[in-house]
Amino acid sequence: MTRAELIHQIKEKRSFLCVGLDTDLTKIPEHLLDDEDPIYSFNKAIIDATADLCVAYKPNIAFYECYGLKGWQSLQKTWAALPKDCFSIADAKRGDIGNTSGRYAMAFFDESNSGLGFDSITIAPYMGKDSVTPFLDFKSKWAIVLALTSNEGSLDFQNFENKEGLQLFEQVIDKVNTWGNIDNLMYVVGATRGEGFIKIREHAPEHFLLVPGVGAQGGSLEDVCKYGMNRDCGLLVNSTRGIIYASKGRDFAERAREEALKLQKEMEIELLKAGIIS
Repeated sequence: MTRAELIHQIKEKRSFLCVGLDTDLTKIPEHLLDDEDPIYSFNKAIIDATADLCVAYKPNIAFYECYGLKGWQSLQKTWAALPKDCFSIADAKRGDIGNTSGRYAMAFFDESNSGLGFDSITIAPYMGKDSVTPFLDFKSKWAIVLALTSNEGSLDFQNFENKEGLQLFEQVIDKVNTWGNIDNLMYVVGATRGEGFIKIREHAPEHFLLVPGVGAQGGSLEDVCKYGMNRDCGLLVNSTRGIIYASKGRDFAERAREEALKLQKEMEIELLKAGIIS
């Protein structure tokens, strides 16, 4: 998916919602556990219930890899079920030297080899340029690079300052910007960082940001938009637990839709306030 296509979907659906598919067999409704592929059954119902309200889906790859071959097959079927007008994110947080990164890129981008053709993948940039650029070699694919995350351990490294007073996440963005552009690079920025978006936008004013942490993790959508939204919206705000686990009963898909609709309506208000839609 191109940047223009993504922006079109945001305006068309009046939403910048990303639904996380971190599907945990211990949390899905019990009646699905007797299905041949309960992970896929759950995901398909969530996708069908929310597709008109969101612009992106983000399966967390760990929740599939942990089940070995069956989990990978569930992931393939889930990817195939994603609407083609929705941006697909492989939340894999890969990051290794060039040859290995190239194979990771094939695994998630090259459908002819792996059965997967995600639009994007999350990447840890700690090993530098050759851990990111192999993903940028694929046309119309995106690298979503970790910049400022919301987990407690992020404080161990991400806020360290150099002698010029730049924090590590600022240095990461400045360097990564030289490897790609606004058409193939995004950044992960945790919603619970609030005013941290001001610094992010100083270094990446036009890039899209993938924003986890809204909802169950305590992030404020209003603050994210106040400090992080740009003229094209420039945000994909992810919600996982608050949507997909809204109910453990047979009404789980209907309840997921209700929660997604609440967020979509809040997002519509923010897009109207910013003049991105009318």
